[in-house]
Amino acid sequence: MDDVFLRQMPHSVEAEQAVLGSMLIDSRCVADVIGALRREDFYVDANRDIFDTISGMFNFSMVIDPVTVLDQMKVDGVYKESTPNYLMQLMDITPTAANVMEYCSIVQGKSLLRSIADTGDEISAMAYAAAGEPEDILEDAEKKIYSIRSDTGSSELEPVSKILVSVYEQIAEAARNGSAIPGTPTGFPDLDKVIMGLNRSDLIIIASRPGMGKTSLALPLAVSAAKHSGKTVAFFSLEMSKEQLCIRLLSGESFVDNRKLQTGNLTQEDWSKIAAASASIGSLDIRINDNPTLTVSDMSAQCRRIRDLGLVVIDYLQLMQASGSGTSYSNENRQQVVSDISRMLKIMAKELNVPVICLAQLSRANEGRSDKRPMLSDLRESGAIEQDADIVIGLYRDDYYNPESEDANIAELIILKNRRGETGKVKLGWLGEYTTFSSLESRYSE
Repeated sequence: MDDVFLRQMPHSVEAEQAVLGSMLIDSRCVADVIGALRREDFYVDANRDIFDTISGMFNFSMVIDPVTVLDQMKVDGVYKESTPNYLMQLMDITPTAANVMEYCSIVQGKSLLRSIADTGDEISAMAYAAAGEPEDILEDAEKKIYSIRSDTGSSELEPVSKILVSVYEQIAEAARNGSAIPGTPTGFPDLDKVIMGLNRSDLIIIASRPGMGKTSLALPLAVSAAKHSGKTVAFFSLEMSKEQLCIRLLSGESFVDNRKLQTGNLTQEDWSKIAAASASIGSLDIRINDNPTLTVSDMSAQCRRIRDLGLVVIDYLQLMQASGSGTSYSNENRQQVVSDISRMLKIMAKELNVPVICLAQLSRANEGRSDKRPMLSDLRESGAIEQDADIVIGLYRDDYYNPESEDANIAELIILKNRRGETGKVKLGWLGEYTTFSSLESRYSE
């Protein structure tokens, strides 16, 4: 018990003093230090005060040396009788300002350890208090841990010369792979030509009216990504059960009628096809969660725990909640919630560095038009969706509205927005009995 009371939080007084001493000895290093450290990284209050004073002076382009810092500390009200001697001590104990970033690294490390210790105490207190559902407490704990990791990430401006090196490496890798597209293939070559495959950090919205086939399109995309990348695909289904999704997967992969699979009225040949399809799908790392109350933070937390994530699919956006409260919203507030969710999804795609495909429902606005093909303005409840998305694909089947259509069983993927290239239209075959899509001969048009 005595050890607990005597135990101090991790810190290095010497490193903190060396950082401040370097700033006083050579003001040229002040910008680097301010870019690397925050006041919270200093454990000793006196050191925090000095750092705050120097930071403020730097912001106002003031001359920084022991005399000016001392005078500014008087103005800031943090001057003490011992301050002059302490500033001199800081410079005396600093070997050289040339090693300032090494000193900063030590201070950062100790600060990180303190953050971990503080977070551990908070999580422990939450667990002992048991104020709320255990699942909610676990989610809060994960958020706290992840926030520490996020805070340690670099958010500095990078020179374009450094970014170009990274871009060059990407181009060189694509050249070595001999692929015609930079991203993971969708399984539909005509679509790949337009959107360049499924690319990391992209938020891809697939939107349509209900019953048009959003889920049926998302499933082969997930299968293709799992096959070509060899990575894990996370599929969050807020509408259909995981069993329903697997039946659709089996039907599309085996080309056995979906209704036969549901009724069990199968021939021996059907059983053979199902067995082969099951072996093929079962070898892929596709993980499904059909909890209808999942929030964006739930999904993000689960995805962060996947070691080799390749793609995230969410079905569908308007069923998602911003928080776990399950609160009902007025139309105006609901628009704000959907806007917040779309922004969170884009942030999730960037943080996880994987493509995120999110299905979305279109409003009834197209029903009143003679041409019922989807437009960006039809995105239901939020214009922010089109703003946050990198790619927006509108799914349209003419035979959905016109049973006698000449384009029966033809689906149009209308590229409404594409940050990676041009917009346009891609046609696919609709195989209703197998609830899936197939490629046609190239019929791409502007």
